[in-house]
Amino acid sequence: MIKQIEQDELEKCVKLIRESFLTVAKDFAFTEENAPRFTAFVTTYSRLEQQFNDEHRFMFGYFIDNELVGYYSLLWQDNDLCELNNLCVLPEYRHKNIGHELLEHAYHQAKENGRTAINISIVEENTVLRKWYEDNGYEHIGTKKFNFFPFTCGYMKRKISR
Repeated sequence: MIKQIEQDELEKCVKLIRESFLTVAKDFAFTEENAPRFTAFVTTYSRLEQQFNDEHRFMFGYFIDNELVGYYSLLWQDNDLCELNNLCVLPEYRHKNIGHELLEHAYHQAKENGRTAINISIVEENTVLRKWYEDNGYEHIGTKKFNFFPFTCGYMKRKISR
């Protein structure tokens, strides 16, 4: 079941995000030393609390028997766009369609709130993830290299039909 995250669930979200993104860090040899700003290392309670309270992000979790196993947030942007952040599923729950359900839920949330497209950024070298997003309606729109990441950031967008 997907439901909106409450503030008292943020600590669980931090744990889930860090644990989920650590698998990517391991797969691509990211460490706190070479990628200190990578999601697996930078997500903290205070950061999520700031996103929840100050940025008013929409945060949703996927729950199985009251256990949080998946998560995403949406940030409203200018020009009726939004950004999908931290879509993740615990490793032991992957390949069960949970990620797809979260992705479609985000699409419908954005559509219901009058957004025209969803933007995401990914690790460009993660070709499996890029293909998954493409298979789910996202178009690759560019890349950018930052000196604080040992990878290239890939940018994707999914237009929202009216």
